[in-house]
Amino acid sequence: MNVIAKIKKEWFLVGMVIAIGLAILTPNIGKTGGVLELNYVTELGIAIVFFLHGLGLSPKAIKEGVANWKMHIYIQLATFAVYPLLWVLFGNTMLTYMPSALAFGFCYLFVLPSTISSSVTMTSVGKGNVPGAIFNASLSSILGVFITPALIQLFMGLHGAHIDLMASVISIAKLLLVPMILGQLLRPYLVDWATRNKKIVGKVDKYVIILIVYNAFCDSVNNGIWSQFSIGLLATSIIACFVVLMVMVHLIQWGARRCHFALPDEVAAVFCGTKKTLAAGIPMAKVIFGADPRLGMLLLPIMLYHPMQIFYCAMLANRYAAKAEQNKGDVVTQS
Repeated sequence: MNVIAKIKKEWFLVGMVIAIGLAILTPNIGKTGGVLELNYVTELGIAIVFFLHGLGLSPKAIKEGVANWKMHIYIQLATFAVYPLLWVLFGNTMLTYMPSALAFGFCYLFVLPSTISSSVTMTSVGKGNVPGAIFNASLSSILGVFITPALIQLFMGLHGAHIDLMASVISIAKLLLVPMILGQLLRPYLVDWATRNKKIVGKVDKYVIILIVYNAFCDSVNNGIWSQFSIGLLATSIIACFVVLMVMVHLIQWGARRCHFALPDEVAAVFCGTKKTLAAGIPMAKVIFGADPRLGMLLLPIMLYHPMQIFYCAMLANRYAAKAEQNKGDVVTQS
């Protein structure tokens, strides 16, 4: 019963594993142009997901989070400068010891924007600056539409890859930004409906991601990409993701304290600055890399990193919550 309960709780991660297994067994069914026509189905699903993201954003909460400019600059620099610096420092080493698609997958991981939902949720659990987290996570998603493809063009272009930057930005804006803006415009009319159906609405993005993962891995299997992949390489990828997460979490935590952030601002900085979005990352990859048969391997680092960041940040959020309660108790005692 405990196993069943655990599977139900972690159904999304289980679903991604099942999607990969099905892709190995039935690559022709889920491939681009296959029986299910998943390339069209997932595009519609992505538009719906970001429409719902726009619907869920509270303008009031965003306005409340605007004022703390020091924290905003710190978080955005962590996301779009410090993370990409990892590729500048270690990219050539990764390209030397990994298949190029996997190495570029790490490059893609480093340049992705932050998440919205889990960053805000973890900040809330950790008793952090929730309005600030909402503002920064939203800003990161918008900036990522322009910065992520530009950094991919810069880094991968140095190694001979060609990406149509303007076409990528326009396509990503159409796919992600336009539905989000439309959702925000229709929020006054549909927010009550979204609140009543919160459980269903909150799972739509996960269903769509599972379909995209299935489609991407079907294409990879169909083109024999995984023949160059081994258990040792998978273990190396897992260790690399774990090391990146540990370094970035504690580096951003250390920097926030050096900047003398109040504890609630430190919490928001850590959870917004270290997260990388799977929900936007996979759709953006489909736009940037198109129907590249190596897409499954390109997506592997973010798929490995995602559960790690959720698990570790959940533990960290509980520690921050306990620290906030302790500080609160100390204040009461002193008064």
